[in-house]
Amino acid sequence: MAHNPLTCIILAAGKGSRMMSDKPKVMHEIAGRPMISWLLETVEQLRPDEIIVVSAPDIPELKETVAPHKIAIQTEQLGTGDAVRAAMSQMESTEGDVLILLGDAPLLSVYTLRRLIDTRHEDLDVGVSVLSVELEDPTSYGRLLTTEEDFVLGIIEDKDCTDEEREINICNTGAFCVDAAKIRGWLDNLVNDNAQMEFYITDIPHIAGEQGSRTKTYITHETDEVHGANTKADLAHLEQIVQSTLRQKAMMRGAVLLDPSSVYLSWDTKIGVDTVIEPHVFFGPNVNIDGHVHIKAFCHIEDANIETGSVIGPFARIRPGTQIKKNVKIGNFVEIKNATMHEGSKASHLGYIGDATVGAHTNFACGAITANYDGFAKHHTTIGENVMVGSNVNLVAPVTIGDGAFIAAGSTISKDIPADALAKERSEQEIHKGWAKDNREAQLAKKADTVKNKA
Repeated sequence: MAHNPLTCIILAAGKGSRMMSDKPKVMHEIAGRPMISWLLETVEQLRPDEIIVVSAPDIPELKETVAPHKIAIQTEQLGTGDAVRAAMSQMESTEGDVLILLGDAPLLSVYTLRRLIDTRHEDLDVGVSVLSVELEDPTSYGRLLTTEEDFVLGIIEDKDCTDEEREINICNTGAFCVDAAKIRGWLDNLVNDNAQMEFYITDIPHIAGEQGSRTKTYITHETDEVHGANTKADLAHLEQIVQSTLRQKAMMRGAVLLDPSSVYLSWDTKIGVDTVIEPHVFFGPNVNIDGHVHIKAFCHIEDANIETGSVIGPFARIRPGTQIKKNVKIGNFVEIKNATMHEGSKASHLGYIGDATVGAHTNFACGAITANYDGFAKHHTTIGENVMVGSNVNLVAPVTIGDGAFIAAGSTISKDIPADALAKERSEQEIHKGWAKDNREAQLAKKADTVKNKA
């Protein structure tokens, strides 16, 4: 079968004023990555000849995110039709299909997009196919005027609808497939005689019809898939849709989520077979967890690797750059940052390990910390194997603790400790017999005098 050229244009220049944000709308994140990245991942699976993203001027973060794909600049916000016109300067192909998508509708599936493309080829005279959805509440959506055979007579924007047209519930999703050989001519015929004084891509079916090309719609029943994001509430809705999908995939791959709705996953979270995730766990980007790990409740984990047999939490925070090797125990209210915990090591409660290497089978006791920051730079702490770091020990980096060393509770260590040594740093304990009793009696007498004087 001959290759049919495919160009994809993603419209991402909208200001998103209803989002009430300084951030470009398509850069708002869903499960830890920009919504434009979700759509790009889907489109790339179609293997298009080129992808062109239409951007407003001066959005370098968008250009960086969509690279290596092309960027076309829409200099003024004059509507979706004008945005597609901006892409024409970058489009090389004059044959095949042009897939036009909205960057703020990021959850379209490969299946749906393929059906949209196939719909344009069902009849020889179909020049445009449009993706539509039937909604119980079509408010704010453009309406499709269709025949019984799903041919489109016209698309009316919500703001331009008559009262009768607002009763129509077949709605435009903003996704189109257009004949590449004819799109430039149709764009040249767009006019802005509407309520918004903008050039609408939705006028193309009418223009195409006047020139002998029909428009047909593919109606999807996957309403979540076509949901867009115009407000922060819409963004939250998309987050819930994605989280539900990610949780289902994690469980299908063998993870145990005791309360799935309370676990928040990143788009790239990897969880192995028979790993147990208790309620209220949050995963940031770039987390990889082997099988047979136990993540207890109320943990926050990001940019970390956790190997098999380890137990984390409850109430643990695993920060970026952390490597947890096999059979490690990280307990409640322990924070690990940019550190490696080697096999069998433990930090069971109330500790901070930052910028450090902790050797195998080392115990990092309650209240111990690595003091890694001197106010100007971060420094590394190296702890060997089979070390006992006692309670409330301060390890002032840079410092190295040799294998088998023992650090007495309450010590502040700022010099290297050799292997198998005892390190103890405390002031001499003083005992003053009877001081506590005498002090209590003095305080009580003072209080009684105060009451007497007030009387």
